[in-house]
Amino acid sequence: MSALTVALLALPLAGSVLLFAVRGRAGDALAQWVAVLVTGATLAVAVVLAVRFDYGAADRMQFDLDAAWAPALDLRFHLGIDGIALPLVVLTALLTFLCAIYSLKIVPESGRVRPMLALLLLLEVGMLGTFVALDLVLFFVFFETVLVPMYFLIADWGDPQTRRPAAYKFILYTLLGSAIMLLGLLVIYVQAGTFDMVALAESGGSGISHSAQVLGFLALLIGFGVKAPMWPLHTWLPDAHTAAPTIGSVLLAGVLLKMGTYGLVRIALPILPEGAAAFAPYLGALAVVGIIYGSLICLAQRDLKRLIAYSSVGHMGFVLLGIATLTPVGVNGALFANIAHGLITGLLFFLAGAIKDRHHSADMTVLGGGLYQRTPRLGGLLAFAAVASLGLPGLAGFWGELLTLLGSFEPAAELNRALFLVLMVLAGLGTLLTAVYLLVMLRRVAMGESLARWREPGLLGDVSAIEWVSWAPLVALIVLAGLWPRLLLGVTDPAVQALFGVIG
Repeated sequence: MSALTVALLALPLAGSVLLFAVRGRAGDALAQWVAVLVTGATLAVAVVLAVRFDYGAADRMQFDLDAAWAPALDLRFHLGIDGIALPLVVLTALLTFLCAIYSLKIVPESGRVRPMLALLLLLEVGMLGTFVALDLVLFFVFFETVLVPMYFLIADWGDPQTRRPAAYKFILYTLLGSAIMLLGLLVIYVQAGTFDMVALAESGGSGISHSAQVLGFLALLIGFGVKAPMWPLHTWLPDAHTAAPTIGSVLLAGVLLKMGTYGLVRIALPILPEGAAAFAPYLGALAVVGIIYGSLICLAQRDLKRLIAYSSVGHMGFVLLGIATLTPVGVNGALFANIAHGLITGLLFFLAGAIKDRHHSADMTVLGGGLYQRTPRLGGLLAFAAVASLGLPGLAGFWGELLTLLGSFEPAAELNRALFLVLMVLAGLGTLLTAVYLLVMLRRVAMGESLARWREPGLLGDVSAIEWVSWAPLVALIVLAGLWPRLLLGVTDPAVQALFGVIG
């Protein structure tokens, strides 16, 4: 069964090497279909993993591989999947496959698609590897692998006017965060004497002194907080999203942001429980500041992609708040919100990219109103994604935020309940502000009459066949997760319960 886990990483790695090796115009012409086939095969492996997964034992690692990697340093090539990792693995494989399909819209001769898709496949290796790694050093290697392809996707295929500064800012912030995160991992190793994440989680922090747990958790909080993105470490995100090509924005929001919050749940909470308890109030406060700040600044945005980017600061604030409660309800809400945000914001960035491609601008004053009038299907999809993002009951965005607020209502016994009740109220205010800025965005872009420049018949095409294929799975899953939350909670809850059996 471990062969499936290996195949999950080997397929995109082999595809990336193949695309880097091929040269010439013929290579560019074939690259798109190679990427679709490779990412499709990787998604098929992820689906097989989900089908064969033992949901009655979702709290233990399955499909595991544990082989010597560097015995002299006690490093092992240790992989596995449990109920926390499985939804993220499937989400990553799905979004990468949809990005590969969407790339069929790009003309190879003008877009240098072959190297771009080679980087896309390498990015998939790093993302999937992060979610299945069970050795701290291996986790760090995969965590860092994503930085190089994402840097080049932004720097070489992003918006010509802003891509270089945005790429530099992305790489500097994330490398600094990773360096601090590495210090936290080394603190764990020095105290516990092992890099094995399963053994460390089972020990529940035993053998690690209180001061080391506090120092280690602070380092991990900063390192993972940069990627999350946690206020005030988020400032690289709007520039990166605004400059990135569509597929870069989709994967950045849909997967890369989840790597930070996953690291907190997988490593920081079970291995450093005393550090988690010490910093939980501060994490909760920073999360709520991010929720309010992200919502307010969205009201002042003119650029559609930048608005969606700042909305991620607010939505990921709910994920961080759920983690800060240190309760099964809150962490389940955080994990659900992670997946919901990946689906909804991935769709929003697909739609924003399509709008920008058609109008050659994402500036809402340039777009004007009338999107429903000139491209009704595109406008309808944008409205659907917006109401899903604001947490409409019956869609995926609702459950994660609700469970996070419930977790804040009754946080862990060692936390100050009065503080978390205040945080809950402020986060609830953030949900209202979210509805305001998204509905204002729809009014400005989709409603009313089209500007004169867009009224020529046939000037702007509506949703194409490739776009339908790329976006329909996200629409279906947003509805499915909203109507049937047990689809996700039934997978994550056993693993989360086991996690808190260790913590408290």
